[in-house]
Order: sequence, then C-alpha cells, then structure tokens
Amino acid sequence: MLGKLILLFTIIPIVELFLLFKIAEITSGLTTILLVILTGILGAYLAKSEGRLILMRIRTDLNRGQMPANELINGLCVLVGGALLLTPGIITDIIGFSLVIPLTRMAFKRYIKAKFSEKIRSGQVNFYYRDDD
Repeated sequence: MLGKLILLFTIIPIVELFLLFKIAEITSGLTTILLVILTGILGAYLAKSEGRLILMRIRTDLNRGQMPANELINGLCVLVGGALLLTPGIITDIIGFSLVIPLTRMAFKRYIKAKFSEKIRSGQVNFYYRDDD
C-alpha cells in the first residue's frame, strides 16, 4: 500500500505538470494559470454547496432516527473531490469534478459501497466497540 501511495504521489504530479506545460504550449501561460485558478474557485464553490446539501440531508436522516450511511459516503466523495479540485492539474480536476457533481458521483459511490461490502464479507473489517473510559 505504501509503495502504491509513493508511486501515486510522484507520478501524478509529473503527469499533471506535463499536461499543464502542454496546455500552456497550445494556448498560453496566462490561459493555463487562469484555467487552474478558475477550476479551483469553481471547485471550491461546488464542494461547499454540495457539502451543505449533504449536511442538511445527514441532519434530516438523524432527526428521523436513520443512519445516514449513504450521505456519509456522499460527504466523503465531496470532501476528496474538493481537495482534488484545489490541487492544480487537469487529471485531479477531472476526478475532483466527478466526485463533486451528484450525477457522476454515483459511480464512485457504487464502487465504495462494493469495496465496503467485500471487506465486511471477507471479515477484514471488525465492528466492535471499545470503551476506554
């Protein structure tokens, strides 16, 4: 797992830089900088508005006495997507927008739910309560 993370945190930035330089070559450096700034601002706005909606739905579920599992996954997706949108780059922006926009978020949610189910079925996740008090 650590090896994959190291690879991820070294290869992705290099590819992102390469793509940004290519875009600057095709358009201009100023256009590329404006694109990065614009996606950061738009991404922050979308993440904030989606986050508020999700928090409202979590409160509604809790007030009804229901566990907001689906909304917690939505919240996780929006949080990660927002962080990716604030990171300069094309690949991170595409993934970030996909995580923040509700329609495209569904595919990620299905994947996350399937992974959780798989880990629970295989016994890799233990649910127990430990009270240290």
